[in-house]
Amino acid sequence: PIVLMGGGTTRVGDPSDKTSQRPLLTDAVIGANLAGIRRAFAPFLAFGEGPTDAVMVNNADWLDRLGYIEFLRDYGVHFTINRMLALEFVKTRIEAQQPLTFLEFNYLLMQAADFLELNRRFGCTLQFGGSEQWGNIVSGIDLIRRVEGREVFGVTAPLVTTASGVKMGKTVAGAVWLDGAMLAPYDYWQFWRNTEDADVGRFLRLFTDLPLAEIARLEALGGAEINEAKTVLANEATTLLHGAEAAGAAAGAARDVFGSGGITKDLPTRPLKRGGWPQGRSSTEVVFASGLVSSKAEARRKLSAGEVRINDELMTDPTKTIYWSDVEQPLGVFKVQLGKRGRIVLVQPVD
Repeated sequence: PIVLMGGGTTRVGDPSDKTSQRPLLTDAVIGANLAGIRRAFAPFLAFGEGPTDAVMVNNADWLDRLGYIEFLRDYGVHFTINRMLALEFVKTRIEAQQPLTFLEFNYLLMQAADFLELNRRFGCTLQFGGSEQWGNIVSGIDLIRRVEGREVFGVTAPLVTTASGVKMGKTVAGAVWLDGAMLAPYDYWQFWRNTEDADVGRFLRLFTDLPLAEIARLEALGGAEINEAKTVLANEATTLLHGAEAAGAAAGAARDVFGSGGITKDLPTRPLKRGGWPQGRSSTEVVFASGLVSSKAEARRKLSAGEVRINDELMTDPTKTIYWSDVEQPLGVFKVQLGKRGRIVLVQPVD
């Protein structure tokens, strides 16, 4: 398998499935993202020099050296504006009277050029992608046919959604990252443990290597017993990504927290500076510091709606002072929970 890193195309941003232009990233951010993506693939693919080993390539290796006149002459001649205007994301943006920049328009050509380059370098004949990549993949297939006279193929898979129609990976706190530096293994485990009942069987088939007979047994569980299936899902999915030790630690932390109401060092911890506040900070500041919300305004809304617990106490006043002396020992932290069985983050006061 070939893992293609978008070091070049990331500078443009894929407009597919987007109603507005993506923000442009700096080279430093792109480099950090590429390193994180490689870490995410490492548990699943064996990279090496062997005939069946995975390889990782960066399209910046060829796109960065491609001159504009050369690009137009070699690739642009094979694309028509008529066909590009027929693409779903283009029609959506035009109908919504949203601007579509020339920069974004070029992304289609760049991804098609990627497929051509991989075909030339590695003999790549099959490209996989999400369903929103269909137009980009087909464009690459057509470009290879026109330039090289070769037949290649593309396979797309529908984006995975929950039973309620929400895209996988989206939660109250944002995306569920595969990179452990972006999302702690405990939070990853907890995401799977909080799967809706209707999704458990499907997710066990999609995201674990369990035998189908065992999945059928777990899927048939009802009532409170479905929690066994959810725990198995969380353990298996976390083991695949972070390893058995991390999965076991996450499961143990969950038992400590939800079983006895305690706290554990395996829970994600974030700092809160004491600054010029000698006594404490408001509940809004504590919740915002946890990272469970994206803004102080959201923190105030969650508090007012009765969706937040601090040190297991329901908080409804966004202005209430949480005193430094209220930290839970022995770790010296505030325990912040969003939702009845939602994510828990420890907030640690620091100087």
